[in-house]
Amino acid sequence: MLLLLLCGALAVAGIFLLRLTVFKQSRCKSDAKLHGKTVIVTGANTGIGKTTAMDLARRGAKVILACRDKRKAEVAIQEIIQETGNQQVIFMQLDLASLQSVRSFADNFLKSESRLDLLINNAGIISGGKTEDGFGMILSVNHLGPFLLTLLLLDRLKASGPSRVVNVSSIGHKQGRMDFNCLTTHKDLGLGSSYFQVHRKYCHSKLCNVLFTYELAKRLQGSDVTCYSLHPGAIMTEIFRDSSFWWTLLIKPVEFLFFKDAEAGAQTTLYCALEPGIEHLSGHYFDQCSLQTNIHPKARDDATSKKLWELSESFCGLS
Repeated sequence: MLLLLLCGALAVAGIFLLRLTVFKQSRCKSDAKLHGKTVIVTGANTGIGKTTAMDLARRGAKVILACRDKRKAEVAIQEIIQETGNQQVIFMQLDLASLQSVRSFADNFLKSESRLDLLINNAGIISGGKTEDGFGMILSVNHLGPFLLTLLLLDRLKASGPSRVVNVSSIGHKQGRMDFNCLTTHKDLGLGSSYFQVHRKYCHSKLCNVLFTYELAKRLQGSDVTCYSLHPGAIMTEIFRDSSFWWTLLIKPVEFLFFKDAEAGAQTTLYCALEPGIEHLSGHYFDQCSLQTNIHPKARDDATSKKLWELSESFCGLS
């Protein structure tokens, strides 16, 4: 029994040490104030998105929670207002699985708001199935929806400059690849519906985020808008809510031992949104509040990013 207790104590100490070293999260140290600024955070009713919205509201920004679930968003709004004292926290309906919903959101926003200083494309899912438009669910929510939303709001971002677009990606992009044949033929990032296949699609979508940011930066040169992609870290959020029972059983102990909370997960998003002097790094990828210089060549390939952009335009009816 004594040996068992000793082993347990050593395990806890080891995990604590890992949290302080390998899994330690950097923090955004910006003291920027955002009074008079307007920001949009997608998927802001829970997890990293809500924490991001909370921080930006605390800094005085007018914060638009762009969410699918009105009930959850209203609960989050009340919590943010109570915590920050900022009354300018607003819900606007947005379902990234529907291109029509994206267009309606953009139209409503442009009619009601005179400026846009920050667009944070935070929402993401790991879920199979198809959308009403016939696209893979992950493709639509994680890439096409944010792509269309950004382009529809780009003129307002330019008019409000200096402004920024922040795309929440993942280290999973390193396992992603672009299969344009599958995209063109099946309107999806891959085939199959097993959890492994769905997770692969998620990784492909995160590569799309990085490539989109890279291409967007090139097309924004000469404007007052910059953009950044990032890995938020291994974070305990609701992104696995649609996972199978057995996967949940497997991942929960790992989450408990090694994953960080949503506050830690929002730090690199906030860094990219607020840190002064990083404008020349537009289009780059960040992790732990730092520029990542060893990014894989596939995530900065000119031909691939251009082809993805043009296909995405076609899918969204923009070309």
